[in-house]
Order: sequence, then C-alpha cells, then structure tokens
Amino acid sequence: MKKSLTIFLMILALACKKDEEPVPAPTKATLTFPAENAACTSGTVVTDSTASITFTWNASENTDKYELSYRNLITRVLTSQIVTTNQAAVTLSRNTPYSWYVRSIGDHSTDTAQSDTWKFYMSGPGTISYSPFPAAITLPVFNQSLPFSTGKVKLAWTGSDVDNDITGYDVYFGTTTTPPLLQANVTTMFINGVTITPATTFYWKVITHDAEGNTSDSGLYSFIVI
Repeated sequence: MKKSLTIFLMILALACKKDEEPVPAPTKATLTFPAENAACTSGTVVTDSTASITFTWNASENTDKYELSYRNLITRVLTSQIVTTNQAAVTLSRNTPYSWYVRSIGDHSTDTAQSDTWKFYMSGPGTISYSPFPAAITLPVFNQSLPFSTGKVKLAWTGSDVDNDITGYDVYFGTTTTPPLLQANVTTMFINGVTITPATTFYWKVITHDAEGNTSDSGLYSFIVI
C-alpha cells in the first residue's frame, strides 16, 4: 500500500510538472525621454551646475521592475537604479552629454531585456553650441582578442552631434596608453588596413571635431592581437 501511494504521488508530481507553463521573459522597453541625440532643455534647475529631469520609457511586457542606467560621457561614470514604474527622476550635471538605457526585469524569470542606448546633451546656462557626443567605438570591441591573420585591422566608430555639424575625427593608435596620432581629420567613421603585429596590445581613441571648434574624446580603448 505504501509503495502504491509513493508511485501515485510521483506520477501526480510529474503530471503537475508537465502542466506548468514556462515563465514568459520580459520584453524590451522603448525609450521616450530624453530624446535620442537631442539637447534636453527641460527639467528643474537644482543648482547652477545640476538639474533634475524625469527619464521615461514605454512599459514592457512581463516586467515587474526596471533598471535605469545612465552614463556621464565626460567622466565615464555609470549610475544605475531600480524602479517599479516606467519613469525615474534623476539629478544630472548641466552642460554634460549622457547616454542611457533601461533593463526590464521579471520577478519570476531569469531572463532580462535591455533597451536601445540613447545619447542626449543636458543643457545648461550659456549654451550656444553643443560639443559632439564622444565617438562610440564599434570595431574592434573593447579588450577583444584578434588573430594576427593578414596583419591588418579595420578601426570603426560612430559619431553624433546635437547640432549635426561634425567636421572630422582625429584617430590615435599605438602600443602605449598614450597612443600617437594615426590620422587627422578623417571624414569617414572607419579606417581600413591599419597595420598590427602579433602578441601585442594596441590602444586607440577618437577625438571628434565640429564646426564650432568643439571637441570630444571617445576615451581609450584597447584590443589584443594574438
């Protein structure tokens, strides 16, 4: 009798397991404000150097909370906070470029979904023209290991500017953390056929220039040739 009861309970447990529905994963949120590649002139002034704005995004499905992350593109500092609604008030530095994204989180799912990443410029007093956003390095990715292969590599990046007046890029490339100038006033967002050597770590960065004489620095990136 005891054995029969045990078998029955095992069968019942298996049957229940089959009937369990998989937990749906959160979906990707759609960002709404601050707008992409735009100057943010709204908000509440807190001090001469800071202002408060409210980030907003469209609610995503199967989501219980969101992780809002925003990065000061000058200091490179990334700040994150968890919220349970599709908005969050944040105090930011004025006259400063930022990037931001939102990660959707479900309480009963191990999966998360990350939104697109947008850039914006937090306006401040006396702003007549805006510096370009720091170039986003796309190829090679940070700390990527590359085979020596042909002995050449393609460097690629993306640039953007609120005023849409970028005039060119200066690309610095070398084997030290203070790489020398490789090419000045590049008008494309890539350089093909850059010479590399095996068993070497390379460092590079991009300085963006606009028509008003403003500049921005991508920050230093590196990759390894094996």
